[in-house]
Amino acid sequence: MTGTRMRKIAAAALMGALVAHAGLGAGCGRAAKARRAAAAQSTQAESHVATAETAARAGDKERALAEFAKAIEINPKLTTAHMGMSDIYRTDGNYGAAQVGYEKAAQIEPRNFDAQYYNGLMLHLLNRVTEAISAYLRALAVRPNDFNANLGLATAYYQLDESTQALEYGQRAVRLNPTDGPARFNLGAIYSALDRHKEAVGEYQQAAELMPLTPELLMNLAESLGRLKRYDEMRNTLDRLVKTEPTAAAYERLGFAHFRLNHLDQAQAAFEQSLKLDADYYPALNGLASCLLSKYELSDKNDSAAKDRAVKAMRRSIQINRDQPRIVEFLTRYGS
Repeated sequence: MTGTRMRKIAAAALMGALVAHAGLGAGCGRAAKARRAAAAQSTQAESHVATAETAARAGDKERALAEFAKAIEINPKLTTAHMGMSDIYRTDGNYGAAQVGYEKAAQIEPRNFDAQYYNGLMLHLLNRVTEAISAYLRALAVRPNDFNANLGLATAYYQLDESTQALEYGQRAVRLNPTDGPARFNLGAIYSALDRHKEAVGEYQQAAELMPLTPELLMNLAESLGRLKRYDEMRNTLDRLVKTEPTAAAYERLGFAHFRLNHLDQAQAAFEQSLKLDADYYPALNGLASCLLSKYELSDKNDSAAKDRAVKAMRRSIQINRDQPRIVEFLTRYGS
């Protein structure tokens, strides 16, 4: 190879190297510039978040929301900004807007427990229960022993009449926080739905020691006591209930307890009180008919007025709810 040829090759190689280095240098410069710009943007977005958080603590929600929005405009993937906005919407009761933000945060950061849990909670509050279950499950995949997520999931499954699935999470919630009354109440309701009334009563009674005696708690306790044929305790519970929440349903259940205790006069009075509160409450019509038919039978079938009134009550009950084979049978027997 001649010297000229070698020089041409060397020159070409050198030019190639120079071009390559020039290209690399320009690329590195652009990358560095981009990194600096991104860092500046990140700093600016985080500054808006800090300003928003300060405003939120001061109670200036409008400014806080505006600052969070600016941060998101700069960096749409800034989880703290989405979470901050959603927290404000949540505390204001705007669950729809809060859910959108929490869901976005969860999509950006799937291992963010708070984003997953609060997305589930908002969906739950919006009555999107099936979606809430999925979100709660994602939250529990991150933090399996979180009390609130277990309680929420148990409640959601229970609402969908999936009490077998609810049981595991309801039990875990109680294990995690044994002194939480609502968790005990929730577990009692799950046991009741599974026809495990002895365990339900145990949970309801513990709940009664840990939380206010709400009408729902007393009614559920009374119902499970009745299923266990503990009618004295059922009556006592319902006596307490009607003093604070005198509903047609409560008086009907009180009438049922008295009827099972063979207190026909007290049972009839309770059923009649139920009907004063709601003339179309057909379980009370059926209860009243049962009392009157019992009196008719005890009179050696001489109290025709009691029978006639019972038949009238049953006919009215069937008009309200036709799907009552047992009442139809009694009407066939006594109504002719």
